[in-house]
Amino acid sequence: MELAVAHETIARWQFGVTTVYHFLFVPLTISLSAMVAGLETAWVRTGKEKYFHATKFWGKLFLINIAMGVVTGIVQEFQFGMNWSDYSRFVGDVFGAPLAMEALIAFFFESTFVGLWIFGWDKLPKKLHAACIWVVAVGTMLSGYFILAANSWMQHPNGYTIDPVTKKAQLTDISKVLFQDTTLVVVFHTLTAAFLTGAAFMVGIASYHLWKAKRRPERSDGRQVASMRTSLRLGLVLAVVAGLGTAISGDSLAKVMFEQQPMKMASAEALWDTQGPAPFSIFAIGNVNEGHNSVELEFPGILSFLAKGDFSSAVPGITDTAKAEAAKYGGNPNDYIPNIFITYWGFRLMIGFGMTSFAAGLLGLWTTRRKFWLAPDKRTGADEPPRLMLTKHRELGPALTRWSWRIGIWTMGFPLIANSFGWIFTEMGRQPWAVFGLMTTASGVSPNVGTGTQLTSLIVFTALYAILAVIEVRLLVKYAKAGPDVAERPPAKDPTLRGPSPDEDADRPLAFAY
Repeated sequence: MELAVAHETIARWQFGVTTVYHFLFVPLTISLSAMVAGLETAWVRTGKEKYFHATKFWGKLFLINIAMGVVTGIVQEFQFGMNWSDYSRFVGDVFGAPLAMEALIAFFFESTFVGLWIFGWDKLPKKLHAACIWVVAVGTMLSGYFILAANSWMQHPNGYTIDPVTKKAQLTDISKVLFQDTTLVVVFHTLTAAFLTGAAFMVGIASYHLWKAKRRPERSDGRQVASMRTSLRLGLVLAVVAGLGTAISGDSLAKVMFEQQPMKMASAEALWDTQGPAPFSIFAIGNVNEGHNSVELEFPGILSFLAKGDFSSAVPGITDTAKAEAAKYGGNPNDYIPNIFITYWGFRLMIGFGMTSFAAGLLGLWTTRRKFWLAPDKRTGADEPPRLMLTKHRELGPALTRWSWRIGIWTMGFPLIANSFGWIFTEMGRQPWAVFGLMTTASGVSPNVGTGTQLTSLIVFTALYAILAVIEVRLLVKYAKAGPDVAERPPAKDPTLRGPSPDEDADRPLAFAY
């Protein structure tokens, strides 16, 4: 029995480590691709170089991120066959369908058109080149959609039947997998959180460069400042819009979660006894795992609103919900209680870090409400790049206090932390189920993989991902600190209209023709 528990624990740790690390890249990939597409579209429409420089700068950070995301994501696919073979056998016909769509449709868009975008700057017309990054952006969203549809099926199985002979789940209606309420709400919530993540990332880096320009205006290039201030405003607006979307979608998700997984809602509040109206606590002092907690601050009726849309409804507690599930599925009621400490604090940390980024966006919009003042320094020559001129109040554009810059920089990674805790809460709150109501997590582990093999792979993967994390951070810091390369000139208006260079032979056959 102890060996089986260790077997399951190690498998869960390995998948948890790889999943949380991989998802650090997913929201940035989704949001940065769309933001880069928007910036390039602005350049194509206006011809202003500040948009071109911003596109190239954020596009470079996007490419670093997507490369790491692909590398870390591939490992997860193999884990289904290595550590979770019984799970794969049981649900492979259903779970594999959206995964196959992700690989054949979404990943095809991403991989093909990102290559065209990288190498097509001087070869494709501007509008066609901008269309390539838009296709990449759509591909990243579709990729997230299909993956979330597969995960939502684990949360709420639908569109399947159990074969009476093989005892395996078989797909009967793919539309119920792709378009059930769980999938739609989860996708909305995840996408808005992704854009909040990208917005905070952009705000943090832009704040750093503008703060540096404010400290040393004599060394600042006006073109770089213009590019960063455009990025700052874009990031701030997206932070507010995406933050509101995250809150609204989170409320919808809570109501769906209450209907489908009442234990998860109860564990989010560490609500051991049924209450009506049910409060929502900001934090608790004591052992929430045993129900002996002294709540320091709570808001009456908020959990009732999250669950049912009003402030007076009763919310079933952990004890009653566990008894109901034991009566339905068999076994001991304690077997259906997740780790309350992790779900309780994971839920709060998710909300806390996410809404802090939203509040920082509001603060940033308020402090940047006045226009930037930027003019070339008359002391420079006509051919020299413009330097930043300070206003009479010795300010860099908007009336930002030094704390405003710091808040933008410090909160840059807050949505990433919120995303991680959100997924930890989502998956831990579903326990003991791998597929809710159909298969327990313990039943999905590979029976023929030894504990020593699992432990070795866990250590190797964790060490490898730690190395990749160092590489990722160093690359991002290096190119983020360098700022936009304002010396780079935009490509020709339409490269296809240029005549051949003297060394080009129009009649020369293609080298790869056969």
